[in-house]
Amino acid sequence: MTGVVVVVAVLMAATAVGVWRRRRDGRLRAAPAAATGRPALDTLGVRPGEVTLVQFSAPVCAPCRATRRVLEQVTGDVPGVRLLEVDAERHLDAVRALDVWRTPTVLLVDGAGRVVRRAAGVPTRDELTAALRPLLARAGR
Repeated sequence: MTGVVVVVAVLMAATAVGVWRRRRDGRLRAAPAAATGRPALDTLGVRPGEVTLVQFSAPVCAPCRATRRVLEQVTGDVPGVRLLEVDAERHLDAVRALDVWRTPTVLLVDGAGRVVRRAAGVPTRDELTAALRPLLARAGR
């Protein structure tokens, strides 16, 4: 009987973790104000005055390819947004400085060079577009 209880408890815990992760995966959330990561962004090629989408990816990451397609669609639909893809394995200092824990991770960087939103996983096109519009309006685009 104890074995059945343990199996049920493990299944319930795994289900709870799966539901939690599915709800968070790909969702844009506000970036901590203190963690701007400006020096790391400069080394990656983020230019001041530009609204930039920074995608951290890895060569063996299947969701990274899906994220790239979504980001390319968004940058094609929304003028004034730059896309920068970063190989996480080659830029470990930036990964650490920007608190990137998994690939794909997408950072929305405003014209002042601050990370204002971030998503771990594949974000939706509509959510990205909605988050970019106010940034572009503030940048005068």
